[in-house]
Amino acid sequence: MHRPKIVHPGPKHAARRVAVPCHAQRVTITLREGQSFGVAVAQGFAELGATAGYLRLRNIPMERVCFVRPAPAPGDGHVAWYSVTHENPGAATIVDGGTHLGWRDGVPFTHTHGIWQGSDGVGQVGHLLPETSIIARDTLVDGWALTGAHLVARPDPETQFTLFAPEPTKTAPTVPNAVLCILRPHEDITGALQTLADTNFVGPVQIEGIGSLIGTHFEDTTIQSYATEILLTDGQTGGRRPSLQALSVGFDGGYAQGVLRAGENPVLVTAEILLIARTTG
Repeated sequence: MHRPKIVHPGPKHAARRVAVPCHAQRVTITLREGQSFGVAVAQGFAELGATAGYLRLRNIPMERVCFVRPAPAPGDGHVAWYSVTHENPGAATIVDGGTHLGWRDGVPFTHTHGIWQGSDGVGQVGHLLPETSIIARDTLVDGWALTGAHLVARPDPETQFTLFAPEPTKTAPTVPNAVLCILRPHEDITGALQTLADTNFVGPVQIEGIGSLIGTHFEDTTIQSYATEILLTDGQTGGRRPSLQALSVGFDGGYAQGVLRAGENPVLVTAEILLIARTTG
């Protein structure tokens, strides 16, 4: 299969997978009306005494949604970039999404991929901008609060982006039941997650997260853009390899979803993943 040659501008990291054990506790937080998305997520976790976590976003009413999609390389050494900012006209709903809460420059920061639609019912997929997207009304959201590990954004020499990576916190988890991890460029997402699951768990594992791929190859279709963004909509292990279902978008805004084809989906820039023991309540 022909795939474009992707060469990042900086030196290659020795560690292609970074994983930190942690404890994931199922929680329900409240996103408050009128707040920006990023503030609402951080405050919702803080009300439970948590500073890091992952949320699955379903049917979230929004006053405004601002977002970007992948775009071709800008010519400065980066392998891809971001599109112009898009905005859903008027009220919108986040139909499905995933957001990591971590830290950047000493303050809480979110990274979110998902699908949303306005009153016209047209779906849009991309990377939600947390400062300018506004919650329409108080809404309960389910997810996991993390202890023992969190994502911290730092300049990444290899890709020359500022990226989340997992770091242990001062307080270690008493009973680890999860692993917070990233995958670096060119790691096959299916194979890498299978290896991490096999290494860190006994029994089935739930897989949640977001990332970018060099194209997205589903079992029954392909998004041809060499830079795509994904949301894992359903991920689990338990057989010979993980079953990963994803939603993906490319340069032109066209999107698709389905089961990722094993062995054919290398990471473009990063994938930020939470693996959780399936016995977790």
